[in-house]
Amino acid sequence: MNTSVKHLTWLPYLTNAAPAGCTSPLQTAQAELLSGLANLADAPTVSLNVDAAMGESWQIIQESENAYTITGGEAGILYGVYRLLMALNAGAAIPQGVQKPFYGLRMLNCWDNADGDIERGYSGRSLFFEDGKLDYDPDRIRQLARMLASVGLNVLCINNVNVRNPAHKLIEEEWLPQVAELAALVRPYGIRLMFSIDYAHPMRHGIQTADPLDKAVQDWWMEQTALVYKYIPDLAGFLVKADSEHRPGPFTYGRNHADGANMLARALKPFGGMLVWRCFVYNCQQDWRDYQTDRPMAAYQHYTYLDGTFEDNVILQIKHGPFDFQVREPISPTFYAMPKTHLALELQLAQEYTGQQIDIYTMPPMWKELFEQLPAETVMSIAAVTNLGRDDNYTGHPFAAVNLFSYGLFAWNPATDPEEAVRLWARLTYRFDEANENTLVKMLMGSRRTYEKYTAPLGICWMVNPNHHYGPNPEGYEYAAWGCYIRADRNGVGIDRTETGTGYAKQYPEEWCRYYSDLATCPDELKLFFHYLHYEDVLSDGRTLIQRIYDDHFEGYEEVEQMAETLKTLPLPSPDKEVAAERMERQLINARNWCDIVNNYFCRLSGVEDAKGRKIYH
Repeated sequence: MNTSVKHLTWLPYLTNAAPAGCTSPLQTAQAELLSGLANLADAPTVSLNVDAAMGESWQIIQESENAYTITGGEAGILYGVYRLLMALNAGAAIPQGVQKPFYGLRMLNCWDNADGDIERGYSGRSLFFEDGKLDYDPDRIRQLARMLASVGLNVLCINNVNVRNPAHKLIEEEWLPQVAELAALVRPYGIRLMFSIDYAHPMRHGIQTADPLDKAVQDWWMEQTALVYKYIPDLAGFLVKADSEHRPGPFTYGRNHADGANMLARALKPFGGMLVWRCFVYNCQQDWRDYQTDRPMAAYQHYTYLDGTFEDNVILQIKHGPFDFQVREPISPTFYAMPKTHLALELQLAQEYTGQQIDIYTMPPMWKELFEQLPAETVMSIAAVTNLGRDDNYTGHPFAAVNLFSYGLFAWNPATDPEEAVRLWARLTYRFDEANENTLVKMLMGSRRTYEKYTAPLGICWMVNPNHHYGPNPEGYEYAAWGCYIRADRNGVGIDRTETGTGYAKQYPEEWCRYYSDLATCPDELKLFFHYLHYEDVLSDGRTLIQRIYDDHFEGYEEVEQMAETLKTLPLPSPDKEVAAERMERQLINARNWCDIVNNYFCRLSGVEDAKGRKIYH
């Protein structure tokens, strides 16, 4: 095995180095099939049948007891090979019938900078950059492509949406030859590259404006885009963050975001490229004294009136919740309000607010809740901010790989069962006996609820240390300009977002507006997102608000202690065992701090002691 690839993640049955000489997904499929079957004691006979019309779709047909045929387009056959090998190695059921991806673009957004740093990265340095230039290990890139293709992902955006110098050179002649080499490494795995671009890039080349209606700007993008596609003809497109958190954009010139997006989309259209435009736009200079401006309302206000005005190769990428990847948020109302526009759902695998790949936080249960409410007919694509980096295991914490693995399965089929996804990952990765597998799966499936218990309570969000966002700080952002307020006082906590408050709930369709606005139907886990409650108010489970806060935090910390004991019993291989143990020690400290600081904070504000007499430090 190639020594530069030290960790096979969920692919231990592919012990050979990722194929290096392949030029197409079909060739890769043939090579991977040979490699995978060689490691099976009673390997079946497998035939591959190309049907170009099937594209990425595939079907596995069992011809006899130990013979299969995989039919599909070239990429579809590759996906089918991986799924057959997974099923055979895990003793899992082989998917029946034609398997077609639900989302056409199944994207990963890397927030990697050209200096090798990763914004909100918790898995080491960049796989793609170092010292202000492209710098990557081809063997690790092929292994990464193998991992992504094995779960059906097909677009990789390699650089940060906050495009920092000199990453703009990704679309310039100086870097394009080397970028084309990178594209050639992932192409045989059915993966296309995408680049984040700097909206004001023309101003680096003597043009005095970035106004999307200026002809010189339009011509520059036309010419530059043609150059990019000369080197990378299958580029998926461009990703843009504009007018957000001090990034330049069309607002600077009195234009709207349809003006900006459409200008870029027209440059991409002759080449079949997509323009993915992030809808993360809000007032990041808010005065904390302003109780009417409500940050969660911003995306809806900036975009919904433009529905139907975007080019057909524009995709608006919307974060799953209206804030910023918090532990729990309602689904963004913008998904309900733009039926004439192509939309993409944005998730975050990087655990910026959910433990930073130190604390265990398994995401599929959260995604199941999102997909159950998401108006699927308006969403054509899906994206996730990656949790990848140069660490040997790619994801920092070995258990964080379950989120990357499961994301691919959910991107292919949003109806995926969370526990089945987690169990398949666990079985492929560790091959435990049944008892240990059940123990690991149970711990992972409960980890999101545990984390939620010991952090910000009942949908209030934030309460983190500013800037790095790890650990508790109840008023860390309370007087800052970011719009991240909790509005706690001696009487209660929460924000009224109903018609009598900021009016945010009115952005939802009527049935959801009523559901969230009515205290009787609003879920307890979101009560403080939509309502200001008094500490003595009684929740649906019969506990007062203040007692629920205390109970959740004490229980959350106790559950982490139980997780730590459980972890010790698992026969994890090295180095996963040592890495997981070290990070669990840090999670215990974090959970204890959250428990004690949040309970102290609300006890001092409310003057109410814990009814169960547990220790609160005040």
